[in-house]
Amino acid sequence: MKLIIAYIQPERLNAVKQELYARGVYKISVTNALGCGQQRGYVKMYRGAIEEVSLHKKMRLAIGVNDDYIDKTIDGIVAGARTGDIGDGKIFVLPMDECVRIRTGERGPCAIG
Repeated sequence: MKLIIAYIQPERLNAVKQELYARGVYKISVTNALGCGQQRGYVKMYRGAIEEVSLHKKMRLAIGVNDDYIDKTIDGIVAGARTGDIGDGKIFVLPMDECVRIRTGERGPCAIG
């Protein structure tokens, strides 16, 4: 079992979801995030004041998958999120020791579904 965490551009969320659904990955958690990477920050003028923006809006996806879905999930995220520009995002794959379905008490790979 693995926990896949991905940071993507907000406008690419629907494309990523469609790619994941096409690959049979339906369970996903999405949260708003702020961050920066290679694109760093930029300076903008807002109501006559100079404002430095160093954190960009991102979407954080967290997906718990069984071993046979790892490559499908990563490929789906890449296919939906890639634009070829700086700031497309990152994917992290972490080992997941345990998963428990609260409703039934199932543990391990069968709890992921």
